[in-house]
Amino acid sequence: MMQKILAPLTLALVMLFLIGPFAIIVAASFSAGDTLAFPPQGFSLKWIAKVFTVESFRQSFAMSLFLAIGGTIAALILGIPASYAMARYRLPGAETVRFMVSLPIIVPGIIVGLALLRYFVIPIGLSITLALFLAHTALILPYAVRVVSASLANLRSDMEEAAVLLGASRLGAFFSVVLPNIRGGILSAFILGFVTSFNQVPVSLFLSGPGVRTLPIDMLGYMEIVFDPSVAALSSLLAFLSIGIVFLAERFLGFSRYV
Repeated sequence: MMQKILAPLTLALVMLFLIGPFAIIVAASFSAGDTLAFPPQGFSLKWIAKVFTVESFRQSFAMSLFLAIGGTIAALILGIPASYAMARYRLPGAETVRFMVSLPIIVPGIIVGLALLRYFVIPIGLSITLALFLAHTALILPYAVRVVSASLANLRSDMEEAAVLLGASRLGAFFSVVLPNIRGGILSAFILGFVTSFNQVPVSLFLSGPGVRTLPIDMLGYMEIVFDPSVAALSSLLAFLSIGIVFLAERFLGFSRYV
């Protein structure tokens, strides 16, 4: 009897711990008051509307979108050939390469950002935008390699060999047989990389500068000056956007099979 009560209670507490902060932020974003507070003071959509009128939010959103899309595409351009080589050939030191590729995940992002700032931006004058692009690409690359590698592991290699025996070149077989059969994994890697890059904070915190800010960093700066519910409204919109993207990816691509 105790077990039947304890199990649902534990589940309810876990769900409250996970969803509670998100529910508080969503409720605060619809507050009619002028300060960020919970419980909300009435109901209003004015802070949702204000999000779209703040110029810095629009600029930083464009920067985050550029980094997320561009960095993910660059990571896939590098990651797909690397995954294919490790999956199809017995390369010397393959395990070492896999470990090195995973380092951006293992090493705290704040260290990556500090290293880029100290040894690239300051000494050689690398532009902030380019440094951010390189940093986001490096951070997304491990996800691209892992997800694409999982897709390649589930693809029978004899399909590619059959195409080669029928006259296709190795490159032609790759584009006509391999890529179409792992497109679900590639799209999943793109979505995972996009969401990871868009919500990245530690690296972007070190590499942001005047006029060059990602949206999460701009939100932090905004809260230091203004304490209204517009940041809660923007946080809610971003959370629903991320949830929607992942839900659609799971619905149409089977996202959980790759991550």
